[in-house]
Amino acid sequence: MAVINRIADYFEEMKTWRHYLHSQPETGFECHKTAKYVKKLLSEFGVDEIQTGWAKTGIIAVINGKGDGGTIGLRADMDALPMYEQTGLDYASHNEGAMHACGHDGHTTMLLGAAKYLCETRNFSGRVVLIFQPAEEAGGGAGVMVSEGLIEKFDIDNVYALHNLPGLDVGKFETTAGPLLASVDDFEITVTGRGGHAAHPDHTIDPVIVIVNIVQALQSIVSRNVDPLMSGVLSVTQLNVGSANNVIAHTGEIIGTVRAFQPDIRSMMLARLNDIVDNTSKAFGATAEIRFIDGYPPTINHGENVKFAASIAGELVGDENVSIDATPSMGAEDFAFILERCKGAYLYIGNGDSAKLHNQSFDFNDEISPIGASYFVRLVEGSQPI
Repeated sequence: MAVINRIADYFEEMKTWRHYLHSQPETGFECHKTAKYVKKLLSEFGVDEIQTGWAKTGIIAVINGKGDGGTIGLRADMDALPMYEQTGLDYASHNEGAMHACGHDGHTTMLLGAAKYLCETRNFSGRVVLIFQPAEEAGGGAGVMVSEGLIEKFDIDNVYALHNLPGLDVGKFETTAGPLLASVDDFEITVTGRGGHAAHPDHTIDPVIVIVNIVQALQSIVSRNVDPLMSGVLSVTQLNVGSANNVIAHTGEIIGTVRAFQPDIRSMMLARLNDIVDNTSKAFGATAEIRFIDGYPPTINHGENVKFAASIAGELVGDENVSIDATPSMGAEDFAFILERCKGAYLYIGNGDSAKLHNQSFDFNDEISPIGASYFVRLVEGSQPI
């Protein structure tokens, strides 16, 4: 494994960064301590420019190379999850109810390691734009940064990101061209009927009956509207209605998620959901209101960038340890907003035999930090040689 020797020398230092970040998890757009720490390190490394306040707590840093050239973007997410940690680690979360259960502390550390090396060597042309992003888990921080002009203001030509993957061996990478992760649109449906005494249902419009029929009808969207050779998921995850055994409620709630790989299937599923909810509620004399939340588009990798990224990873760990035939997942990722506006690729890096993502026992594997940092560096040097 050809980890850059100088980055291997950073290993203990990178562990210190990562353990601090792990101990101070922050969620959503509220990554204040995290951003302050990242900015401090970037300043010590000697980056040429630091901009704060992107998507509230995001940071953009620029490192100039030697001579004219293009601009490559490298992105790491910084936010944690709103959950309780149960790892028992010495550096476990100090913020009750928040935890780095998806490895964003490690993603940030890998990009910091690359930044330190690139500032020392500057063995590339053009410039590197380092993107430290909040609110990947909820809120779509990447989309906010894009709407604030991320791609245009820095004239980014190509952009890349890494995500750790439990169960994939250390020293391995995988990805695929085209759709890698699904779009996600969460929904909340409020059904309003007419409440009353359970002994006199004829005087009511029972939201339970309306909700049951809506949920059943929603299951037909994938089975009867999505091409059997394509993919889509609609899951109802919560039903909230009623408070007593002798009362027919006035309102009830349906909560769930819609996911797809193709934008046209996503649009169709959302349209069908609207139609079913509206028409079913009307058929029973009720009304319904739908609220969609945190819609992310599908993460669609650009083919040429996948080939290039895979070749760089292959030089680092051996071609036999890099797969470009990864099975797409119905998970979602807001890096999709960036890939909609800029050529690029999203890859997985093996985290080894660890707890799964979003599990209270998860911990990022420090052993892979030098691998990920070396990969980021080689991407820059390979795409923008002197």
